[in-house]
Amino acid sequence: MLDDPDACYRVLQSRDSRFDGWFFVAVRTTHIYCRPSCPARTPHRENVSFYPSAAAAQQAGYRACKRCRPDASPGSPEWDARADVVARAMRLIADGVVDTVGVSGLAARLGYSVRQLERLLVAELGAGPLALARAQRAQHARVLIETTALSFSEIAFAAGFASIRQFNDTVQAVFATTPTMLRVRARATPVPAGPGTITLRLPVRAPFHAPGIFGHLIATAVPGVEEWRDGAYRRTLSLAHGPAVVALAPGGASVAPGGASVAPGGASVACTLRLTDVRDLGPAVARCRRLLDLDADPCAVDAALCEDRALRPHVRRAPGRRVPRTVDGAELAMRAVLGQQVSTSSARAVTARIVAAAGHKVDDPDGGLLHCFPSPDDILALSDADLPLPARRRATLRGVAAALSSGTLALDPGADWGAARAALASIGGVGPWTAATVAMRALGDPDAFPAGDLGVRTGAALVGLPAGAELEHHSQQWRPWRAYATQYLWGATPFGSTTEELTCRAS
Repeated sequence: MLDDPDACYRVLQSRDSRFDGWFFVAVRTTHIYCRPSCPARTPHRENVSFYPSAAAAQQAGYRACKRCRPDASPGSPEWDARADVVARAMRLIADGVVDTVGVSGLAARLGYSVRQLERLLVAELGAGPLALARAQRAQHARVLIETTALSFSEIAFAAGFASIRQFNDTVQAVFATTPTMLRVRARATPVPAGPGTITLRLPVRAPFHAPGIFGHLIATAVPGVEEWRDGAYRRTLSLAHGPAVVALAPGGASVAPGGASVAPGGASVACTLRLTDVRDLGPAVARCRRLLDLDADPCAVDAALCEDRALRPHVRRAPGRRVPRTVDGAELAMRAVLGQQVSTSSARAVTARIVAAAGHKVDDPDGGLLHCFPSPDDILALSDADLPLPARRRATLRGVAAALSSGTLALDPGADWGAARAALASIGGVGPWTAATVAMRALGDPDAFPAGDLGVRTGAALVGLPAGAELEHHSQQWRPWRAYATQYLWGATPFGSTTEELTCRAS
């Protein structure tokens, strides 16, 4: 879109929140950058520049607007919908890879040299990996300043800064204020009493059909790992510095500490994190956003699917459906195998037994969560008696776990989609349904389509679509959004509708 600055300016004039995160608006006269939906008076065209990322605007010397909070806008939907190296790099940066292994480690994960990677990111985003990670650190620092009682030195360390001076200089440069002033403005917001507990709101592009995605997560929740309690979906997370517990609940307009709007005209998901170590804040938030598919572009998806007469009424009845993804690709792959050819309730029961045998225990004083999901190595250490499965499926589970453990199969945010599909196909017992499910939910491929899924077949019949090879052929018109069409087909089934209705009542 940046290829057409006049179109960007028209978006700015309309204050269209759908484009928040797609690009950023910099005003030369004030040296401030904003999101396109900023409610401030629209500047003259000759005083405006457009940037592809917040990091690029910051590098050019612009400070974040205090009114619209561009640093807290939803991420660009491109990074989740694309499989190229730039998109993979952006997903890994969001997952904290630069802070843990540096730019050289990021480049190695992607199979590129540091120079090649720098050139690609600067060409498309106007900033290199260090600048992108710096912008992310600044946002994480602001969240910690405004929502915790941690000292500034603790926050600087947790957000990934090398020194308190670097932390102070970055906050001043990005937000045009000091850490002290940010905290003073946020004093009206109560700080959670528990150490490591952080409450924030995750902005999301509207429309957002919360009952659909929360209903799916509740229906497939593994006891001890996930639960629905007090109107929130809660689950455990395995993070670099220890386990965590997150509670996610549908919210309304996004409000920042102190009452400032962070998503004008938008919606949000309330997020409460209890972390072992606050250094894991960034990756935890990134995984929650990925789980709920919060950076999707629902308007583009729904417009494309509405071209199909059979889907149109279902899209219009419940616009903004998201793909239920995952907080951990390895976990999703193993759960997909455990769910082969059994009912949802059976899969939950068997998985719960395996989790109890191999999962690492967590402390959850606020609910009933008991374990983190086992790692591939934990699964490989189990005996046959601890894996209450048919022999063939047990072998498949071990095959997937071994491939994940050895690195033959990579399902992290920066995984190569083609290589991952090929690795899955080489494992005995992994068929088209399992591969498509993993591609859709673990890799985040928006065009993955489990045509043989029972819910998909049932939904297709109910909306008047054919089955089998004819459904596969018909689905070509939905590309590249077939994973989202799957959600509308699931939602058309009696089970999907009932689950969503119960979720709405529970909320």
